[in-house]
Amino acid sequence: MKNILFVCIENSNRSQMAQAFANIYGAGNVQAYSAGSRPSGKVNPKATSAMKELGYDLSVHQSKSLDELPDVEFDYAITMGCGDACPLVRAKHRLDWSIPDPRDMNEDEFRKVRDIIGDKVKEVLNEIKAEG
Repeated sequence: MKNILFVCIENSNRSQMAQAFANIYGAGNVQAYSAGSRPSGKVNPKATSAMKELGYDLSVHQSKSLDELPDVEFDYAITMGCGDACPLVRAKHRLDWSIPDPRDMNEDEFRKVRDIIGDKVKEVLNEIKAEG
């Protein structure tokens, strides 16, 4: 089982959806986590709605800080375009996905970002699978 962490600033949109996609597509192969460098304390209702369209209940997730993560070495730490606001997390592999924050986007634009995240999660899961 590989530990994978998704980090953004608020942990209310991008990293939450990435964690959800990892749970959907990587079930049984990865343990997915998400956190924010400055968490908002809530998951954006737009993210909850966008994931509900795909059959995933994001309402059970909570926005959390990096301090709330378990003390494990992550196999992958993936930042979601938060630049300097994303602190260094102990991980074997680090990736940065320059994904725009969809917080203030309309529903159609939000869905496009959701789908980009879903595709990128599939890619990294395929990479993990190829590692064995």
